[in-house]
Amino acid sequence: MLRVVISTVGTSLLTNQINRSNPDEKDWYSLLRDAANLNQKDTPQPVQDIIQQLRQRASNKLAQSHVKTVRAISAELNGLYGLYQNNLKLGKQDVHFLISTATYQCKTTAEVISEFLQKQGLSSIEIHTPAGLSTASTEDFTSGIDELISWLRENIPAYKDNGFKVYFNLVGGFKSLQGYLNTIGMFYADEILYIFEGKNAELITIPRLPIALNCQAIKPHRVEFALMDAGLTMSANKQILESLVLTIDQEMTLSTWGKLVWGECKKSFLSQELLAFPRLAFDDSFRHDYNKITRPDEKLKLQETLAKVSCLLEQHYGDIKCLKEDGGIQYGKLKNKGGIEHFRVSQSLRVTCVVKNGVLHLRRYGQHSVNNNP
Repeated sequence: MLRVVISTVGTSLLTNQINRSNPDEKDWYSLLRDAANLNQKDTPQPVQDIIQQLRQRASNKLAQSHVKTVRAISAELNGLYGLYQNNLKLGKQDVHFLISTATYQCKTTAEVISEFLQKQGLSSIEIHTPAGLSTASTEDFTSGIDELISWLRENIPAYKDNGFKVYFNLVGGFKSLQGYLNTIGMFYADEILYIFEGKNAELITIPRLPIALNCQAIKPHRVEFALMDAGLTMSANKQILESLVLTIDQEMTLSTWGKLVWGECKKSFLSQELLAFPRLAFDDSFRHDYNKITRPDEKLKLQETLAKVSCLLEQHYGDIKCLKEDGGIQYGKLKNKGGIEHFRVSQSLRVTCVVKNGVLHLRRYGQHSVNNNP
């Protein structure tokens, strides 16, 4: 059985290496604590030097210790040894992701763990650091969690489709991160791993609960959700569940849980009928091309692109210049086609269009060759 194992990483492996009986190190813990949320650039050089000393101690101790000691000094490795019944070689064919915060201490700890696992024969190991993730502020933490959810949504389903089982190893890591990952794991993980505290600790495995989201509850607001997912800030709507949106000054965006719910529900909404997005109009020829699409994933990709185009136009009050400046859409005029323009959905798929009175009228959709008959 192939596995994808996602392990949260903390910093106790480093702090556990401080010799508190040594007078020269009596202030090390407080120095690390005060710099806990700093990236490498902002970490004072004396603290960086301490971190590097602790890194070397941790690496040496892991290399020279038996399994029992390794499990005692690293919560992250404790969970992995529990999963593989004290034989990490059983995980040689598995894929491992170490989830680190964007702080120097946590990234350093993740590097130590990654190097140790590689020496044990595990080759597929990647450290993933959600941009800005730290516990310095609610804003930083929420932004990092949002990025993590997006990363999970984009990467994990492909592994599941290829027969992998997904495990969340939450034995290590910060409690705040564990709390979120425990809930997120109910959507993305097949099993969540914990370890009982105390001597002779045993592995706890929590299977995925049969949770089914009530997507119909947000169906009336699917256009709003698609636009907010594309980056649009919208006027507050009291009919949308408060937990799914973040409202500031009567303006709303998707909350962390809103992004998770939309990620689970959007395929069913964006792979069916064509949705009416602001500043877009559909010619009969475009509707005909849309109705010929047979693959749900293709409809999903097209409607996500339409939501992005609509979002950009709304943000710039209909000024088409914003589309020309977007590198992904690659909006431009077709040569010798009487002012007809087009934009890109994918490497090979295009939408042709014209602008009339501040509204983008979509004419055709299809392979790149559709530009010949726009």
